[in-house]
This record gives sequence, structure tokens and C-alpha cells, in this order.
Amino acid sequence: MLMTHTPRLPSRTLQGWAIEVLQEVGAIRECGEHGWMQDGADPHARERALEIARKSPPPGVSPQVAAGAVAQVLDSIGDTCPECPPD
Repeated sequence: MLMTHTPRLPSRTLQGWAIEVLQEVGAIRECGEHGWMQDGADPHARERALEIARKSPPPGVSPQVAAGAVAQVLDSIGDTCPECPPD
């Protein structure tokens, strides 16, 4: 399958950059009804996000700091939307 890659626009914060990377690889998603970020529970997507952070950190940020930002965002996001009723 042919896929095109559009370059990411610069983020204003490191956390914003980490969220963009995680969304790009499908590691997190947004609740369609309330807008909360949710963990996609995909270990391969998590690893891809960490790999991007290590290999292509934002300008002026070390690979270790970028990977730490991705991990911190992942740790702060739950797997359910706090506003959605439980199943």
C-alpha cells in the first residue's frame, strides 16, 4: 500500500509534539463525543512513537528527553473517557 507522509507542523510545546506523534502512530485516540484522549492499547504503536522520539526529536531536544515526553504523555492518558458511561 502506498502511503504519503506529510511533515508534522512544529508544535509549541514538547508535550504537544508528543501528543501529535502518539496520534500519528495510533497509540492514542480522541473520544468522539467528549474530546478526551484515550490510550489505544497498541504496544506496537507505542514502540513506533518511542522510536520516532529517539530518531527524530524536535529541534533542540535530545532523543532521551523526547522519548521521556512521549512516555509521560502515555502515562497520563487512561484507556477510557472519564465522561462516557461505563459499558
